[in-house]
Amino acid sequence: MSASATKSATESAAEGADKPRYARVLLKVSGEALMGDTQYGIDVGTVDRIAREIQQACEIGVEVCLVIGGGNIFRGLSGAAKGMERASADYMGMLATVMNALAMQNSLERLDVPTRVLSAIPMTTICEPYIRRRAVRHMEKGRVVIFAAGTGNPFFTTDTAAALRATEMGCDALLKGTQVDGVYSDDPKQVPDAERYERLTYFDVIARDLKVMDTSAIALARENDIPIIVFSIHDSGSLVDVLTGKGRCTIIENAA
Repeated sequence: MSASATKSATESAAEGADKPRYARVLLKVSGEALMGDTQYGIDVGTVDRIAREIQQACEIGVEVCLVIGGGNIFRGLSGAAKGMERASADYMGMLATVMNALAMQNSLERLDVPTRVLSAIPMTTICEPYIRRRAVRHMEKGRVVIFAAGTGNPFFTTDTAAALRATEMGCDALLKGTQVDGVYSDDPKQVPDAERYERLTYFDVIARDLKVMDTSAIALARENDIPIIVFSIHDSGSLVDVLTGKGRCTIIENAA
C-alpha cells in the first residue's frame, strides 16, 4: 500500500472513531476510591488503573484536570466528630488530598502523561501553588492538572473544590467517579430495588436530598451551567465511554 493510501486509511479510521463530547473536563475522585480492597491508605494498583483511564481520556484529545478527596487517609468531619477543632481537622484532611495527588501524579508520569500538582495551600518543595492562569496554561499544553488541598479553606468539602475549579478552568463538564454507575434513590448496596436515574436537574438533587455532592457544589455547578456526570470509576474504560456518550451514567443539568 502506498504512503498516501496508508495515510488516507488512517485518517478514515480516525474520523470513524467516537469523538469526545467534551473538550475539557474536571474529574472528581473520592479518596476512598484509591483504597482498592484495603481498609485504609493508598493501593498503588488501584491508582495505576485510574491513571490508565485518565491516560486514555487524554489520548482521545480531552483536556483533563482532577480533584481527589482525602477520605482514605483522614476525613475532617470525622475528626471534628471525635472532638477535634473543626478547622484543624479540615486542614489535616487537605494535607491528605496532597498525598493522594502526589500518588496519582506518580502513576500518570510512569505512563508518560505530563502532570502537575497545584495546591491551594502553598508547599513549593513538593508542588506548585495554585494560580488560575498557570493552571489554564498547563492544560492548554496538554498536561493533566491535579488540584490539591481543596479550596484551601476549612468548612468546604472537596466536592465544592471540584465545582469551583471546574468553573475557574472553564470546564465543559464535571465528572464524579463513584463506587456505583450513577445516582440512585438510595444506596443500591443496602437497598437492592433502589431506583436509578438517567437524568436529573440540579433542583431534583437538592429537593430529593440525593447524596451526590454537597449543596454548595450543586449550586455552584447550577449557577455556571456545568453538567455533573456521575459514573463508576471502577469499570474498565468507563471514563472514555462517558466522554464519548456511550457510558452508563447519570447526567445532572439544568432543565431543558
